[in-house]
Amino acid sequence: MKKILFIGFIGLVSYSFAQSDEATKNLQKEADKLKAEKADSINPWKKGGVITVGGQQVSLTNWAAGGQSSISANGLLSLFATYKKGENTWASNLDLAYGVVKQGDNKNWWKNDDRIQLTSKYGRKAFRKVYYSGLLDFRTQFAEGYNYPNDSVKISNFLAPGYALIALGLDYKPTDNISVFLAPVTGRITIVGDQKLADLGAFGVEKAVYAKDATTGATIVVKEGLRHREEFGGYMKFQYKQTVMENVTFQTMLELFSNYLDRPENIDVNWTTLTSMKVNKYISATFSTQLIYDNDIDLERNTGSKKGTFGPDIQFKQALSVGLSYKF
Repeated sequence: MKKILFIGFIGLVSYSFAQSDEATKNLQKEADKLKAEKADSINPWKKGGVITVGGQQVSLTNWAAGGQSSISANGLLSLFATYKKGENTWASNLDLAYGVVKQGDNKNWWKNDDRIQLTSKYGRKAFRKVYYSGLLDFRTQFAEGYNYPNDSVKISNFLAPGYALIALGLDYKPTDNISVFLAPVTGRITIVGDQKLADLGAFGVEKAVYAKDATTGATIVVKEGLRHREEFGGYMKFQYKQTVMENVTFQTMLELFSNYLDRPENIDVNWTTLTSMKVNKYISATFSTQLIYDNDIDLERNTGSKKGTFGPDIQFKQALSVGLSYKF
């Protein structure tokens, strides 16, 4: 009987200690949670970024299989700043990217990536997981672009094009990884700062009016092309980010825009994906894609039955990069 009582006493003491440990752990979790919330209330800002530099070099000498020697280099700077306090949120991102490539005996470097993008979005909680939001987005490029391999025909430049967008609507955030922003009130301005490109009607602006001089017979510009185009419509932006496995993340963004004032059935599409794979602290690999369709941009079609004609078409870019990466 004494043995049974002793064993029971030991079991009761062990159970009490276990319950005490569990209670201590719960109290510690609550303390850590309150500490994190207090830290957020003291400093609601989070800031950081990443710098990535990569490249590739291929040298061929008497290579029976054929091919061309090449060298390429690219760089990316991505900065972010977020603010969250009470019912207010504010997130801003700046992405700068540039890449060049040189092939074979070509003495010139051709760019294969060129991007400047600034996005800022403010939100105030409306109800549950929905926020009243306003978004500002601006994007352009650094340098001139040409109709490669013909590097004498310029087709783009800094602020040619440039896109500025202002949108007001609702932002639905069911989780930290998903955002669906719907803006029925959106203004978009297309800027073509290069007058020669504006005269050609590049990127949907009104092109120049030409006539022949009665005296010389030469073609002259009667009215210069407009260097801007205003649109008013509806905008949708979907964002998703997920950690697929350890050191591998996937994110995607889909943007849709419809111009209420001119053929609203023609939806402009911008869809990007980015898969990031981290090898170690300083070495990473990224695979990105971008698909664009804009009914106002006329392109020289290179495939299919419409090859050789001009008109709107799907633009697609994919890039695989391995290089040095540093987060701060």
